[in-house]
Amino acid sequence: MTVMPDSWIRKMAIEHKMIEPFADRQVRVGTISFGLSSYGYDIRVSDEYKVFTNINSTIVDPKNFDEKSFVNYRGEYCIIPPNSFALARTVEYFRIPREVLTICVGKSTYARCGIIVNVTPFEPEWEGFVTLEISNTTPLPAKIYSGEGIAQVIFFRADEICEISYADKAGKYQKQIEITYPKVD
Repeated sequence: MTVMPDSWIRKMAIEHKMIEPFADRQVRVGTISFGLSSYGYDIRVSDEYKVFTNINSTIVDPKNFDEKSFVNYRGEYCIIPPNSFALARTVEYFRIPREVLTICVGKSTYARCGIIVNVTPFEPEWEGFVTLEISNTTPLPAKIYSGEGIAQVIFFRADEICEISYADKAGKYQKQIEITYPKVD
């Protein structure tokens, strides 16, 4: 596998609509940066959130997930309660080529504030808006800014094309357009 540089990311975004909308350069002034970087792309968080709440005292069970564990919120920013988390989605829609796998890591600006962003890899031929898991590991409320950078995607191009892609196996999170809760087939 080879890490792909900015020139390849730009070409794939423009010619193959791999990232939409696509910021051709890193936007930094007055914002937590987003857009194209040397070997990756800094994604933005949208203004839609599902903030975890324990108001119903339910158990978090990935096989029997209770959607009432979250409160829907939309705004210019989101406050995540202490030692809690929220689900959100990206501004960008992705179409991952068959020979590509991505890894996504949180931005240092948030990490240095105790905010952890977890995103699973984008598999070959996965498509959709990314559901983001944003954890506040601090004992204080944490502020997340909508429309600004939240994490960086690093693109790896395989030496060989995979036998079975995410699209081939009809993955359960394929073409998601909104924040998606856990699913078990």
